[in-house]
Amino acid sequence: MDIITQRLSQPENKPVSCIETHTCGEPTRIIIDGYPDVTGTLLEQRAKAKAQHDDIRKRLILEPRGHYEMYGAVLRPNTELTRTGQAHMGVLFLTNEGYSTMCGHAIIALGRFLVDTHDHKIFPRRNNITWNRSALVASLNIHAPCGILRVKVPVKKDGKSSDPTRPVSFVSVPSFATGVNIPVNINHYWPQLEKALTPKGSISVDFAYGGAFYAFVDASSLGFDAPLEDINMLDLSKATECLLSSIRENPELTEYFQHPEEADLSFLYGVIVTDDTFREKGRVLGAELGITFFADQQIDRSPTGSGVAARAALAYCKGEREAGISWTYHSLVSTRGLGPPFVGTIEPETIETNEGRPAQVCVRVEGQAFYTGFSTFSVEPADPLGDAGFVFAKASNLALSDGGQ
Repeated sequence: MDIITQRLSQPENKPVSCIETHTCGEPTRIIIDGYPDVTGTLLEQRAKAKAQHDDIRKRLILEPRGHYEMYGAVLRPNTELTRTGQAHMGVLFLTNEGYSTMCGHAIIALGRFLVDTHDHKIFPRRNNITWNRSALVASLNIHAPCGILRVKVPVKKDGKSSDPTRPVSFVSVPSFATGVNIPVNINHYWPQLEKALTPKGSISVDFAYGGAFYAFVDASSLGFDAPLEDINMLDLSKATECLLSSIRENPELTEYFQHPEEADLSFLYGVIVTDDTFREKGRVLGAELGITFFADQQIDRSPTGSGVAARAALAYCKGEREAGISWTYHSLVSTRGLGPPFVGTIEPETIETNEGRPAQVCVRVEGQAFYTGFSTFSVEPADPLGDAGFVFAKASNLALSDGGQ
């Protein structure tokens, strides 16, 4: 160990160690050591992390250690569901803005990591994972703020490590549509808006939940004439930001992102822009493309696991999709062959129809994650940046003391 490593690993430098992964190009920085202990239910831990330890989120997610599109996951081995044996591990998710309630791409990465690690300090319930010797698949449950995700991870012949050549899958929490073709009056301008507005001055939007709430809109409905793959991302980001603001400022629309059981889940997480003209090469049906803008206008490089669950539930609600049919979900990364797409399938036995509530379905989402490295981040006491991080794109209101937010 050289002098630099020795210095950075000292407690006064607050070292935090991480495993780095990506899922279809979308990063997950998995914190494995150095995060303070927080107690209570997982939602209580989420609230405490936000109130007491947000400096760590900013330090790891924002610049200079991270970047505006970085994503993180904090392992939480002690939750109300791990203590009862219903889950093997809990997790909190970190974004450029705060703490999301669900993240499919991170669950896929976590599935691999939890199978591969045999360090009981990191994963006390590692030996409780079961695996099918004939199918070579390990099964484990991960407790996210939205609920339990049932994860299946392909393993090698000895069952001790994951097989990166085959996809990880998880079954979503109950997912459902809350609004179809809902007119949204627009309060903020973007250049393509005039092409988008209906005669009544609104834009038609769908709403659905897949562990987080999303608004769904086709690119053409935002005023864009080109295929989604050819649209400038800055232009699309501006349009979705204006759409989100218009939705959030209208109290009459809050009913479309209210969770029936948990107030902490009742917020609109992002916008997913779809493309009705997209056709995967060699196929007429069975695949679609979408771009997710979430948190503070982060752009998901992956097809968005929670978004896949919500999109499948929306398709079921519209009568466009039956249970048991697998559907391919692309992002701009997967359409260029830089990462495998996700596959979503509505589980036939999990459909629920409750009077007065939308039909709820559980969706099996498949994707592949890969390791990209490992890291330890520290804070030198003499560094004026301190515990914070910043967003350089928002330099006009840059404030190191609060992470530039």
